Amino acid sequence: MILPVIMAGGTGSRLWPLSREHYPKQFLSLDNSFSMLQNTIQRLDGVDTLNPLVICNQEHRFLVAEQLRKIDKLTNNILLEPVGRNTAPAVALAALKSLSKDNDPIILVLAADHVIDDTPEFHSIINKAIEYAKNDKLVTFGIVPKTPETGYGYIKRGQDFKVDTSESFYVDSFVEKPDIITAQSYIESGEYYWNSGMFMFKASKYIAELNKYRPDILSICEDSINSSTSISEFINIPHDIFKNCPDESIDYAVMEKTKDAVVISLDAGWNDVGSWSALWDVSSKDNDGNTITGDVWAKNSYNCYINSDNKFVATIGINNLVVVNTKDAVLVMNKDESQDVKKIVEYLKSSKRREHIHHCQIYRPWGHSDNIDQTPRFNINKVTVKPGGAFSLQLHHHRVEHWVILSGTAKVSIDEKEFLLTENQSTFIPIGVKHSLTNPGKIPLEILEIQSGSYLASDDIIRIKDQYGRCDN
Repeated sequence: MILPVIMAGGTGSRLWPLSREHYPKQFLSLDNSFSMLQNTIQRLDGVDTLNPLVICNQEHRFLVAEQLRKIDKLTNNILLEPVGRNTAPAVALAALKSLSKDNDPIILVLAADHVIDDTPEFHSIINKAIEYAKNDKLVTFGIVPKTPETGYGYIKRGQDFKVDTSESFYVDSFVEKPDIITAQSYIESGEYYWNSGMFMFKASKYIAELNKYRPDILSICEDSINSSTSISEFINIPHDIFKNCPDESIDYAVMEKTKDAVVISLDAGWNDVGSWSALWDVSSKDNDGNTITGDVWAKNSYNCYINSDNKFVATIGINNLVVVNTKDAVLVMNKDESQDVKKIVEYLKSSKRREHIHHCQIYRPWGHSDNIDQTPRFNINKVTVKPGGAFSLQLHHHRVEHWVILSGTAKVSIDEKEFLLTENQSTFIPIGVKHSLTNPGKIPLEILEIQSGSYLASDDIIRIKDQYGRCDN
């Protein structure tokens, strides 16, 4: 049986301003339906697999849980990395967690932020790879290159197997991202593939090879799994152990060293959507070559990517541009310079701004919060609490809060007094007073939250009791 291991960590910035540290691209919906993470999992429908194991960081845990819940794939299957240590340790944690006396699954390692257009071909190659994995080979999937890309690593194929009609070879070598002349020579040789970062192998085989070449990584991962705890949907890895693990990719730790690495060619419309131009490439377009999302009117505009999530956007006489409007940022850029988006993020970091960290809409385990206005002395938020959702029992040392019910019913506790509030009713929470809120109803609860005081940062939330396991004590 195949166990999909979905790598959903990372805080990618190449699709800023849609992608932020707290909401990276794997959680974005590129077609107004499912997110890239959800698509990665649903793409496996039709393949005989176990429920996926998703690896992510602590910051994204509730977002991952909600996205899995929406596609009915949420069990105790979210493994939380306390600190990023690259793919070799992450997959080791998954392999160790999956192994038992009677269980040695075939692991299929996938990134949560890739696009694959030809699902039937993808399934066909997966089914072929299973036979190699069963015979103790470590399979990587090499993408048949279309252009001399300098943004990808490459795999050079070696001796072929000649056991079936598929393109399958021993791996000769992994090579770093080349310059354009070298990349062109790779394409012309016909012996190189783009490195997809997707793998398949038996859990026990990966552990055996990791033990052979990087026993230091394996030892720390074993200690981490042995000391892990499970709470609700989450498998928690202890920070004090895992922080000492070396930072190493599967390629460096195992695949470049093992004698059992196999590359199988994959030509299924793969794209890692690593830039706005790449996103435009894989998106549907109108007759003028434009990809348009949101409230947009375009005249004499050609070959553009235009996305607006709240305001009306109009364009006239533009060509080959990316125009992205969010509630707190606007990007206008020549599509050919999309690799320079990282310079914007570097500027935001150096300027100690927040637009690279999170959106105005912030997701919480109980729902989400939309920032309406913000100054050093007050915040105004529109808060949506899903049915059954609840704030933690908490207090603040530096701010007061006013809550106004916009719709739904709130069960409020202030200083151990409980009462119900409905539409147009309000309440006040003084400094230092314990308080909480629950949505006991069947519809979403919407409130206007006004915070005011001398210090408004989130570390002034002193949690006393929390149904989502967010208390430190």
